Amino acid sequence: VLYLFCAALTEHKILFLSSSYQRLTDACRALLALMFPLKYSFTYVPILPAQLLEVLSTPTPFIIGVHSIFQSETQELLDVVIVDLDGGTVNVPECVHISLLPEPLLQQTREALSMVLDPELEVADLAFPPSTISASSLKMQDKEIRAVFLRLFAQLLQGYRWCLHIIRIHPEPVIRFHKVR
Repeated sequence: VLYLFCAALTEHKILFLSSSYQRLTDACRALLALMFPLKYSFTYVPILPAQLLEVLSTPTPFIIGVHSIFQSETQELLDVVIVDLDGGTVNVPECVHISLLPEPLLQQTREALSMVLDPELEVADLAFPPSTISASSLKMQDKEIRAVFLRLFAQLLQGYRWCLHIIRIHPEPVIRFHKVR
C-alpha cells in the first residue's frame, strides 16, 4: 500500500486488475482516500470499459481499474504499475522508478500501520502479555488508518512556509515557491 501511495503521489500510472468490479472500485477509491488532503488531478477511472482499453497507453498518469479478463492486453504496457487484486501482487516494470518516503517517515508509517492492522504485534514480545487485546471495529480501524496518513502528510509538509518567497514590489504581494530552500 505504501508503494502504491508513493506511486500515486509521484504521478505514476497505476492499473488495478480484478475479476470483481466491487474490488476494483474499492481499491481505486481507497488509494484516493489515502491521499487526503491532496486531490488526484489526473485520469481516474475505477472501471474501464473494454472498448476504451487503448486509454491505457496514454502518456499521462492515471489510476484505472480493469477486469482481469483483459489482463493479456495489459502485458505490453511498459510504464504502468500493475496491481493484481485477486493474486495480491504488485508488478513494477524495470523502467519505472518509484521514490519512496524519506527513511525516518517510511519506518514510522510502516510501524504505525502494522499497529493498526495487527495490534497483537505490540505485545507479542512481552513476557506477560495482557489477557485480552481488543481489536478495533472496521469503522474505527478505517479512522486510525486515515489518521496515520494524515499524520504522515503533516510531517511531510511541516515547514513549507520557509520555502515561500514574498515579492512586495507589485501592487499586491506575490507569493512564490523558492525551490532552493
